[in-house]
Amino acid sequence: DDHADWGEARLEVKAGAPLPALLEPERAPTVVLTPKPPAQPRLNGPAVYGAGAGRPFLYRIPATGERPLEFDAEGLPAGLSLDRRTGIITGVVYDRGTFEVMLRARNRHGTAEKRFRIIIGKGLALTPPLGWNSRNVRGCAVDDAKIRRAADALVATGLADHGWAYVNIDDCWMRRPGPDARDPNTGEILPNEKFPDMRALTDYVHARGLKLGIYTGPNESTCQGFVASKGYERADLRAFARWGVDYIKVDWCSANRDPVAQQQAYRWFGDLLKEVERDIVYSLCQYGWHRVWEWGAGVGGNLWCTAGEIEDTWGSIATTGFQQDEMAPFAAPGHWNDPDRLVVGLLGRDSEVRPSRLTPDEQYTHLSLWALLAAPLLIGADLTQLDEFTLGLLTNDEVLAVNQDERGIQGKRVARLEGGDVYAKPLADGSHAVGLFNRDWFEHELGVDWEQLGLSGPQRVRDLWRQQDLGVFDRRYAARVPSHGVVLVSVAAAGEQD
Repeated sequence: DDHADWGEARLEVKAGAPLPALLEPERAPTVVLTPKPPAQPRLNGPAVYGAGAGRPFLYRIPATGERPLEFDAEGLPAGLSLDRRTGIITGVVYDRGTFEVMLRARNRHGTAEKRFRIIIGKGLALTPPLGWNSRNVRGCAVDDAKIRRAADALVATGLADHGWAYVNIDDCWMRRPGPDARDPNTGEILPNEKFPDMRALTDYVHARGLKLGIYTGPNESTCQGFVASKGYERADLRAFARWGVDYIKVDWCSANRDPVAQQQAYRWFGDLLKEVERDIVYSLCQYGWHRVWEWGAGVGGNLWCTAGEIEDTWGSIATTGFQQDEMAPFAAPGHWNDPDRLVVGLLGRDSEVRPSRLTPDEQYTHLSLWALLAAPLLIGADLTQLDEFTLGLLTNDEVLAVNQDERGIQGKRVARLEGGDVYAKPLADGSHAVGLFNRDWFEHELGVDWEQLGLSGPQRVRDLWRQQDLGVFDRRYAARVPSHGVVLVSVAAAGEQD
């Protein structure tokens, strides 16, 4: 979105020469690239999952295929049980360690298997969290019924079958500061009248195999002027744990910007989270100030914002997404750089929702780049009104697999080209995910050389959005990429049969 304001400008055009083109990309037609899942069972989601020892365990096996499906899990650690009908694993594991499990799903069309590792006692969020956040579409109109509808929509739309698990309440769920904002006996924070029973709400979400997130701040009040947790951190975390909360976003907002005070406040939350007898993923929201990626993990954070709030414009996603390389060394399983929510689908506030202002190609860029960056993926759209295009963006298992890869390496820029950039992310199976991003206003041919990836010899290339093999290429791969668009591929060594 860079621009220049010209004074007394004059354009000279020779006879017969083309007129200067306006720098505005043509809005490409909306094309759904993601194929529909087959009727045969397919097991999706990450290959690894982390939980705490002695803490309530909840995991919904993501699987597509014609219903009904019957699930099986061979090798579950002692203390866990599987609901064979829903695929939801629950229980408590007391023994620390790594447990190799074989997941299965079957229906009348066949059986799918997947190796799955459950790691107890070595941290949470071993892959980036996938879910939904209420802020972009509900704002302060959020209430109990809307959170329940969001949970139902994750299941009804099939998003939960692709690994989307978190239903996160943002600001405005608590009371305004005052004498009735806290329990007079325990000091615990109290929800407002729109949330009459938080434990019942989390039970509702958990019954669907999903997880509930909540919001607070380290100051006296939140961004929207509701009561926050300063001075009552232990009491509030105790309440959240009792309610069954699985994720907490701590938003700096109105608090002091002093770097020492900021680190102390977030470390205090992190230390207190170790005391509660519940797994709670810890999100630091402080807009990337003071190079949080360098100290976020040290204060107990599982993810931290690396920039300010994103908007659904090309300038916003490009400025944020293409400036994450500096943070890459600090991303790892359990600790993620967070460039903010996904701005696709219907956004706005309740009855005033509107389609994302991003073009279809820009939305493919948005999802592809966030996948390569190993970024937490939190949907900001109205889940009850997902169109086919948005659903296709959010349910491509090969793209999501790049984001959820167990190595947890954040992708980086490997080449700058005329008109675009090449990003690459090494994956656990030895392949590389590669994005050819056109950052220009016009179509370009963009390519990647194998030496830029540290590779040599013939490589098999696969289009991840279309889920199609493109063939074997000797030294490089190139493609025509539309304005502000992307071609996302995997590159893997070609076998002898090739």
